[in-house]
Amino acid sequence: MAESDPSQQRPARPTCIAPAFTFLQKILSHAPNTTPLLAFLFIFFVSALTLLILTALALSVTVLGFIFFTPLVLFTSPIWLPGCTLLFLTAAGFLLACGFGGAVAAGSTWMFRYFWGMHPPGSNRVGSARTRIYDTASHVKDYVGYLQSKVRDVAPGA
Repeated sequence: MAESDPSQQRPARPTCIAPAFTFLQKILSHAPNTTPLLAFLFIFFVSALTLLILTALALSVTVLGFIFFTPLVLFTSPIWLPGCTLLFLTAAGFLLACGFGGAVAAGSTWMFRYFWGMHPPGSNRVGSARTRIYDTASHVKDYVGYLQSKVRDVAPGA
């Protein structure tokens, strides 16, 4: 009968969880999920392998192309050399003409705006350059007159 009396029963033990187990649970709760990382690594390695295979294929095709087409290029070079030279000179002449045409168009536009008083960029420098050239020319003229007078003074029997 003592067994059926609840007052006679032993008190239940408090459930104590080991501290190491709770610490491990806390760490695991904060740990990132490794599935996306593994998926990224898988995709990375598959992509790297694909690029490596494509690079090897491109290199092989390039080497085979050199092997097969080098004799063709060597045998037909007397035709290719003058043709390429002519093509290069034609392209260079066309680009040169276009460049000079653009420079002439820009210069003509600037001069038109300058002479009609529209003050294009840099037009203030033209006036100062003109006065500087005029001043330099007058100084040179004065210096030449000075030198001529010195030569007359030094020349014997002048």
